[in-house]
Amino acid sequence: MEKIYVVGAGPGNPDLITVKGNDLLMRADVLIYAGSLVNPALVERSPAPEKYDSWGMKLPEMVAVMVEAARAGKTVVRLHSGDPALYGAIVEQIAELERAGVEVEVVPGVSSMFGAAAALKTQYTLRGVSESVVVTRPAGATLATDQIAELSRTGATMVVFLGTAHMEEVLGKVECPPDTPAAVVYHATWPDQKVVRGTVADLAAKARAAGIERSALIIIGGVVNATASDYTNSDLYG
Repeated sequence: MEKIYVVGAGPGNPDLITVKGNDLLMRADVLIYAGSLVNPALVERSPAPEKYDSWGMKLPEMVAVMVEAARAGKTVVRLHSGDPALYGAIVEQIAELERAGVEVEVVPGVSSMFGAAAALKTQYTLRGVSESVVVTRPAGATLATDQIAELSRTGATMVVFLGTAHMEEVLGKVECPPDTPAAVVYHATWPDQKVVRGTVADLAAKARAAGIERSALIIIGGVVNATASDYTNSDLYG
């Protein structure tokens, strides 16, 4: 059976793609990549003779290109940003490809949320501060309602994707104290990465002052600026 590879490109830095993902990138005959979300250096790295920017391509068009190439015996790589399991819209692609009789293998990648944690030099689960992580997004053009208010009541670390354009609304919805630590990480692991720290009350203004309008993650919770007096040391090193 013909096979297509769905590969996570990582958060931005081209060295953060997995070894397996990079191997497939170098073997690809056909590369379909997620436009401006994937670092151009990865696209350039691939010697694939056929490359398609999926920005603006409709699902049937994209599937047709992949199926035709796979049936011709070509190695086809669909390159997604970060890890395709988070807001990657891969299930609908897989359904169409399998309906056409093409097998799909998913190769995970490093999510931008982990690149953001690295930029903040913190961990999302920190003993005595937060034992859980909530990953969510705000309502917008493709989502009628969200659960940001409800989820914020859990006290877990929150990582908000696709929320930079609605930062003021997101931070206005969260039901936690105004002085709760928060941060915005723009282009995590890219050369132009920016980190802005603040609180739920002032983060939006600080981020806008820094020129951040898109392509960033919002992180809310005590892990953003936890000090030794906030957390309990792990038993791992006891």
